Amino acid sequence: MRGRIVVAGLAVMAVSGCAAEPEPVAVPPPAPIAVDVAAASSGGACRLLDFAVIEEHLKVRFDVAAASQRGETHTCVVRAGDAILPELTLAVTKASVDKTTFSADVVPDSASKVSGLGQQAYRRTVAASAGHGPVAEVGWLTAEGRLATLEWTSPRGTAKTAVDKVAGELAALGKKVNTRAL
Repeated sequence: MRGRIVVAGLAVMAVSGCAAEPEPVAVPPPAPIAVDVAAASSGGACRLLDFAVIEEHLKVRFDVAAASQRGETHTCVVRAGDAILPELTLAVTKASVDKTTFSADVVPDSASKVSGLGQQAYRRTVAASAGHGPVAEVGWLTAEGRLATLEWTSPRGTAKTAVDKVAGELAALGKKVNTRAL
């Protein structure tokens, strides 16, 4: 009797193992999750920028940052998603320049003086050229003797008066950049 029960049990197990495999159920892939990443996560001069602070001053939301370094010069470029322009560039370089040399050799002739930014600062707007609109630039000699520049490159067709206004906002943004942290 025991033998028949064992044989019957083996037969049931063998038959159940031969059953057709169930078809897999197709499950749609999960939706991508958007994650805000800080500009500082790109390293280099990007550590000195914050997307929220940039947006507060320039009224544009950037979400992509890339850093580079060549010798004593650190740079960061920020953009909005897949858009090429506008873009904001920060460059900070070690220098042995005093205020007199900065004024004579660094400040462009067409620049206006900016007060309250570093030891000495300027701002200017450069005319549009092939591929982009006008460029706003703010440059300054930092308290620790570095040269820093913020440049806003606008898309083609942007009015120069609009970029002149951005130059003023760049000066305010420059006051938020802590170059000592580099």
